[in-house]
Amino acid sequence: MSSSRYQDLVVWQKAMLLVKSVYQLTKRFPDDERFGLTSQLRRAAVSIPSNIAEGQDRLTKGEFKQFLGTARGSVFEVETQLLLAVNLNDIDQASAQSTLELSGEVSRMLNGLIKSLGDQPAPGRTGNSKPETGNS
Repeated sequence: MSSSRYQDLVVWQKAMLLVKSVYQLTKRFPDDERFGLTSQLRRAAVSIPSNIAEGQDRLTKGEFKQFLGTARGSVFEVETQLLLAVNLNDIDQASAQSTLELSGEVSRMLNGLIKSLGDQPAPGRTGNSKPETGNS
């Protein structure tokens, strides 16, 4: 799609910082969360820059937007799991705050990038067609 490298995208760079922050934070979690919330949080965090990178190499803007949407969903997954960790007393709110702020920044950057790519209808949609009712 583009000659630029995904590593040059500021949103990818910030997402990498978010992954690092999540890894550092989850090191503090109790051992009994190692295969639970720790694993889930780390996977969701890694998914963010991974989807940005994979999407940037796609052939169309629509494909890129789809991967960016997936990355954005993973940001919300990370935020939810961080809040859950606070509620479970795995970490305190103050410890989670900077990571939550970084996730918010990544989310806003993804929203801006998605918006900059413009609207494209889904394949097969014209925007003014009505759904089929089954009555012919």
